This record gives sequence, structure tokens and C-alpha cells, in this order.
Amino acid sequence: MDPDFPIQNIIYLVITLFLLRGVFFMVKQKNAYIVERLGKFHKVSKAGLNLKIPLIDTISGTVNLKVRELPVEVETKTKDDVFVKITVTVQFFVIDTIEGIKDSFYELNNPEQQIQSYVFDSIRSEVPRMELDDVFAEKEKIAFAVKTELSGTMRQFGFDFIKALVTDIDPDAKVKHSMNEINAAKRMKEAAKEEAAGAKIRVVAAAEADMESKRLAGEGIAQQRIAIANGLKESVSEVKSAMEDHVTSQDVMNMLFMTQHYETIAKLGENNTSTIFMPYSPDNVGDLQMQIQSSLLAVDGMKKNNKKS
Repeated sequence: MDPDFPIQNIIYLVITLFLLRGVFFMVKQKNAYIVERLGKFHKVSKAGLNLKIPLIDTISGTVNLKVRELPVEVETKTKDDVFVKITVTVQFFVIDTIEGIKDSFYELNNPEQQIQSYVFDSIRSEVPRMELDDVFAEKEKIAFAVKTELSGTMRQFGFDFIKALVTDIDPDAKVKHSMNEINAAKRMKEAAKEEAAGAKIRVVAAAEADMESKRLAGEGIAQQRIAIANGLKESVSEVKSAMEDHVTSQDVMNMLFMTQHYETIAKLGENNTSTIFMPYSPDNVGDLQMQIQSSLLAVDGMKKNNKKS
């Protein structure tokens, strides 16, 4: 051993390194160390290089400053006597001040367990005043009530809350089955209404189409009869003019009936799909003419009698 470097110097060097190691310490980002001096709170050390007095100051614990998430499952009863399990997820953090960090470390023995207790109390105060359908419809209201109560209570212990989320609502299996059946029945009822409305529209449309078709057919028949009457009138005038008024209108009508009769017989002969048997002689044409004229005269006479009466 070098006589110029005695053993006591080595001892001093070791003690110095030990003391320096106890003086300096590193704190990671988003963490805080609680430093106590002789068993009493001294200070909060945050991220970076920090100093303490060896053997007098001690690091008693670490506080996490990150945002944390805590899921809480609560079973409760609704206003309409349905038991339901509700899962609420709360997002919380330690208030990043010396007092907030100090309170979060010293005031609560088990912060997460106590947060759960407050969530239980809030849910079981809010949900029993709602019916099951309202629980599903007003999740935001439940979440807001939980957050408001937690924030108001836990701030004194150094904690604050970002948001409370109702992540799951799970009623009893029989209740869910009944709800599905009710929903299915409502949908079937709506489908039946829609089908009936569609059938009504189809019936009304068909009736309107039939009415329009009959109206157009009637107008067509009326136009046809007017055209026939005008044609007959012109035919009578032309025949009388051709024969220099040596015949009467009755004679011309008889001749036209005969002509149309033979034209009809000729057309029936050209159609091979059916055969019509009927008594035939020129006298029948005259009889038919007389029957038609008699019917027209009778109708005309009835009209005149009705007008007189």
C-alpha cells in the first residue's frame, strides 16, 4: 500500500461516497417523493435531481401524479323493482400541488377503496329513483351525479376527477328477455300498421284506376255513339241527295239497316274462332228495326210523360 495514501483516507472516501449517495436522488416524471425529516413531513420532491440530508431526511413514499382509472361495479334496484348491475369507471388524479400531494399521501389509508365506497353511495342514491328504461336513457345524468359527489368530497383529500363513465348496465337475464319480447312486439305492431297502410293505398289506387278506366270507357262509348249518329245522319242526307228526294228518311234507314246487317254477317264469316247460329232472313232485319224503333219511341214517350207530370 502506498504510504502517501493511508488507510484512514480510504475510509474517509468511502464515507464521503456513502453520504453523497444519500444526498442526491432522482425523481421520475409524473411522480413525487414525500421527504420526511426525523419522522415528520418535510417537503415534496418532484421530477429531476433533488437533495436531502443523509440520516436525517428519508424518502417515505412515492405519489403517482398520472391520471388513473378505477372501474366500480354496483348492484342496485330501480324504481320499478328491477335489480341491475351498473359498471361505473371513474378517472381521477392527485392534485399537483404540495398540499394536494401531501393530503393524498397522509389523509387516506386506501384511496381506491374509499373512492369505490363513495361511488356505491352515489349510485344507490340516484338509481332507485329511476325506472329501468330511464336508467338506460339517462346514463349521463347518473355519471354526472357520481362525478359531482366525488369531486366535492375527495378534493379535501387531494384528489380530483376528470369524468365518471357508465360503461355497462346489466339487468337480470329474464328482464332482458322480457324487454326484447316487448320490443319485438312493438316492431311487429308497427310492421302490421305499415302493411295495412300499404294495402289501403293499393286498394284506393286500384279503385281510382278502375274509376278512371270506366270514365274513359264511357267517354269513348259516348264519342262512338255520337260518331255513329253523325255518320248515319250524313249517310241519310247523301242517299236522299243521290236519289233526288224520291225516297223518305225511313226508306233510307231501312236500307242502312240492311247494309249493316249483311256487313255483320260477312265479318262473322271471316272469323274462324267461333260460330254463331241465329235465325236469318231479310224479314228478321225489319223486325229488329221495328223493335229498336219501338223501344226508342217508348223511352221518348216516358220522358215526355215524366215532364208533363
